[in-house]
Amino acid sequence: MIKHLALLSLLILIADNILAQGRVRQGKVLFRQCILCHGENAQGDITLGAPALVNQDAWYLERQLANIAAGVRSEDPSDFFGKRMSPNAKALKGQQAREDVVAYIKSLPPTKTRGLIKGNAEKGHEYYQMICGACHGPNAMGNKILNAPRLVGINDLYLKRQYLNFKDGIRGAHVNDKFGAQMAFIAQKLQGKNIAADVAVYIHSLQDQAENQNK
Repeated sequence: MIKHLALLSLLILIADNILAQGRVRQGKVLFRQCILCHGENAQGDITLGAPALVNQDAWYLERQLANIAAGVRSEDPSDFFGKRMSPNAKALKGQQAREDVVAYIKSLPPTKTRGLIKGNAEKGHEYYQMICGACHGPNAMGNKILNAPRLVGINDLYLKRQYLNFKDGIRGAHVNDKFGAQMAFIAQKLQGKNIAADVAVYIHSLQDQAENQNK
């Protein structure tokens, strides 16, 4: 009986591994439509408004693809870059396709993003620990339980743009975007002309520490 259970467990592990490999292979095919903007290694091209995907957690990538496909995100006429993403997300037919492409993205090696904006990292640290850290974590690594995505390793210009989108009601306004609405509420309450840039620059400075944690 014990031998049979051990064999069954082994067969399940082998089947899961084959399935996972198949998902990655299928995801690689699906990812071809993403390469033009996000790059062959999902490293992103911020000049095209395309963030580094490879550094983001799988659960958040899947949720955002689903939100964009459903029109919950990126439907505001003012969201220029989001509108360009919309048809690509909708081209992934169903949850399995989204899981496959994310599985492929997460099979790629992490990348280090380049800082593109100026800001005061010291002030950003103060703002971040006072306002953002409770949900996104003290090192900006995210917290799935709180539905707070990883921020470290995401392009600083992209982080700034998304914060301003939340603040301006471009993102998080849809009735079905419950977690986006929470972020929009916080962003709209924050004061300070340079807060977005300062926090984004501070988060960018955490990359080396995050790399050590990922080893």
